[in-house]
Amino acid sequence: MAISPMDRGLAYGDGLFATMRVLPRGEIAFLDTHLSRLQQGAARLGFALPMDDIRKRVTRAASSHPGRGLKLLVSRGAGGRGYLAPSDPQLLLVLSVFDLPAHYRDWQRQGICLFSSEMTLAKQPKLAGMKHLNRLEQVLIRAQTLPDWAQDFLVADTDGAVIEASMANLIFITGGAAFTPYHAFAGVSGVMREQIIQALLERGYRVVADRLGPDILAKAEAVLMCNSLLGLVDVLRIDDFHYPFFADSQSIRNALELNL
Repeated sequence: MAISPMDRGLAYGDGLFATMRVLPRGEIAFLDTHLSRLQQGAARLGFALPMDDIRKRVTRAASSHPGRGLKLLVSRGAGGRGYLAPSDPQLLLVLSVFDLPAHYRDWQRQGICLFSSEMTLAKQPKLAGMKHLNRLEQVLIRAQTLPDWAQDFLVADTDGAVIEASMANLIFITGGAAFTPYHAFAGVSGVMREQIIQALLERGYRVVADRLGPDILAKAEAVLMCNSLLGLVDVLRIDDFHYPFFADSQSIRNALELNL
């Protein structure tokens, strides 16, 4: 497959992507939510997506690759003068298939530990929440060195508010409430985060999306990390704070078919 050197996704990160897990029966988990988020993100960037075509492509690929992962990359395509986008973009759709990382299964069973990143996320409300193609912040985050005991980074914004892990959302449990960082200025509002929030509500938890300062690390009684590929994972340590397994983690994984 040839990609134009003038492609805007390649040149500017002008586009979106989605990573999806294919269930063992060949269906994409939470497909409608993935497609809805893609459509909303494209609208925010100012172009429309061929949703029927995208649905057909990803469902056809999923049926041939049960138990694997799919990544759909959408670029605005080639064209436009400099940064100015073309009024009638010819979108580029790239669909790839991959094996789920084997260590995600171990993370579900054993939990993981996070170390605070020195690299922070810039605040930009026009881009916050969506999975756009510009991932340079995440590249720099992952370029840092983790201590031997940690598997991923805790990431804050430039004002010190807790936002997410390097590639997953976070939920902090205290008492009968679940607190998750809001993404009005930075971070990605993940599809799995939405599913976990709904599962917590169904179990009687009060869910609050708000600005969370670093003091949440001391207040939390349990911490959860989630994304569409690894499902739901317990965080057992962040820096010098230690946490137990969350009592409802396994029941949520069972209910949402997240077990790897």
